[in-house]
Amino acid sequence: MKTNAGMGNFLEQEGDQAIDDLYLIFHLDEEDYGIGIGNVTEIVGKQAITKVPNLPVYVKGVINLRGQVIPVIDVRTRFGLPFREYDDRTCAIVINVNNVQFGLLVDVVDEVISIDSNKISPPPAMSGPSRFIKGMGRTDNSSKVKILLDVSLLFGDGDLEHLAALGNV
Repeated sequence: MKTNAGMGNFLEQEGDQAIDDLYLIFHLDEEDYGIGIGNVTEIVGKQAITKVPNLPVYVKGVINLRGQVIPVIDVRTRFGLPFREYDDRTCAIVINVNNVQFGLLVDVVDEVISIDSNKISPPPAMSGPSRFIKGMGRTDNSSKVKILLDVSLLFGDGDLEHLAALGNV
């Protein structure tokens, strides 16, 4: 299931909208998270995951996406959230960080929204999953804060290089 066509239509409608202000919103547990759409390649539905030994626990393995091997990270596991069975709404957001493509397994992808930079507060100064946070986004049409992630911080030392090698199989 490739759904980036829907995102493309949204972007065409928002033609003059700065891409830096657009975020793909997804749900994990009870919270709304966002990543800048500049990193997003596409969204794919549940895929068969091939487990690869000796990877960090949050890297669930790889998927074959039209002949390309894509490492897949379970964001719940990376954040230390309780395990949840994958279902029909579970999907992988395929992103590109430093020319490395990988998938982020999330509970549900919701929408693409615009958040002006002046409505983004700095992240709380804490360790743990909050170290992945770029900022806290506020929108006019929701009282709920969106947790905006810096996807380049989702990896431990050397993990991105390891994933790059894994994707070049």
